Amino acid sequence: MPMGHTATAQAGSGGLTATSHSLANGLRVVLSEDHLTPVAAVCLWYDVGSRHEQPGRTGLAHLFEHLMFEGSKQVEGNDHFALVQGAGGSLNGTTSFERTNYFETMPTHQLELALWLEADRMGSLLTALDQKNLDNQRKVVKNERRQRYDNVPYGTAFEKLTALSYPDGHPYHHTPIGSMADLDAATLEDAQAFFRTYYAPNNAVLSIVGDIDPEQTLAWVEKYFGSIPAHDGKPDPRDGTLPDTIGRQLREVIEEEVPARALMAAYRLPKDGTAAADAADLALTLLGGGESSRLYNRLVRRDRTAVAAGFGLLRLAGAPSLGWLDVKASGDVEIPVIEAAVDEELARFAEQGPTPEEMERAQAQLEREWLDRLGTVSGRADELCRYAVLFGDPQLALTAVGRILEITAEEVQEVAKARLHPDNRAVLVYEPVEDTADAAEAEDTADAADPAGAEDGTAAVGTENAEEAAK
Repeated sequence: MPMGHTATAQAGSGGLTATSHSLANGLRVVLSEDHLTPVAAVCLWYDVGSRHEQPGRTGLAHLFEHLMFEGSKQVEGNDHFALVQGAGGSLNGTTSFERTNYFETMPTHQLELALWLEADRMGSLLTALDQKNLDNQRKVVKNERRQRYDNVPYGTAFEKLTALSYPDGHPYHHTPIGSMADLDAATLEDAQAFFRTYYAPNNAVLSIVGDIDPEQTLAWVEKYFGSIPAHDGKPDPRDGTLPDTIGRQLREVIEEEVPARALMAAYRLPKDGTAAADAADLALTLLGGGESSRLYNRLVRRDRTAVAAGFGLLRLAGAPSLGWLDVKASGDVEIPVIEAAVDEELARFAEQGPTPEEMERAQAQLEREWLDRLGTVSGRADELCRYAVLFGDPQLALTAVGRILEITAEEVQEVAKARLHPDNRAVLVYEPVEDTADAAEAEDTADAADPAGAEDGTAAVGTENAEEAAK
């Protein structure tokens, strides 16, 4: 079998191991045995995301995520879903700035089926890709955009902040969902060329984790993927390098029908895969990672100026990462009041740094999140692919916890002082406006309203699209 092989039990990996292999056509394969439960996860990452798209053709990477479920040479229509779910498995796919992935979790005895299905669409999707399928999924994606971006409160926040944070022409300036105009402009020839360029075995990493027999699994991988030809025409992604800081504050005020005023901001932070990115993750966890964080305690508990306050890291490997601040105002509180408090807390943190107790709590929180993810076969498969595609070494997934625990309070304070200030952020301010038709209707029916009725909830979340793009 024409495979190379490396196996390592990494220090600090909690006993988890992974082996790396490669086929003659360039497909990289990562295996990790876990016999705790009789299931196996299959994860396939293609090294293509929205950063690889060209101006005028945004949204192709995400559109292809949908097209990959529309049939191939031996699997018609939606039969991919039917076959996996009929075998007791689950499946899906996602698209981000930096990759597109597909994954199944199967009962162990159905692992071969999942591998065959993934190989069939990698090797033969073009035989089933026609104008009808393209037009059908184009409509699906446009409707998804309406439902998740255009017609929900704060839905375009991620798109607007991304466009502010990365200059026009930058590969991360647009989000994976793409624009309506570009989706309309995509031709069948565009889609076919996109598939030939990026959906090749030498542009992918396949990880298989769980209750597996490595020798048998590798034999199946070779049987189903080994004959798929490589493709050498992939262009390098455009350079995403930018200065460490924006250099000024960028700001946009949005008047929309939203349930509450909101302050959202994106701070330019270090690239993923660095100690500085881990330090930034800890800083944002301390400042806005849950109900014990500084911003939550200040804005929600003490000042009562906000009903929600969070701060998280969107890790990116090919461009500066983004620190995402999201605060929803309480009642009639004005945004300048909230913004002043945020800046005061960030300045205090940059000046004083975290306390030992805060560092211990934040490191424990991130450690738990990492171990929870690596503890599931699907989560581990995804992380092994991520580190293989973005950093060239799947073993790094098994030692990520150790690297976070090595970060010092001084490193956390340093990244906060250098990056978390007003001259390094893009800001969105949401101001609610009342729909005139709804207001008139409400006035007409006011006399019939129950004065003791329940309060309306304001659970709209502006960061859902950011989380999807980071997956």
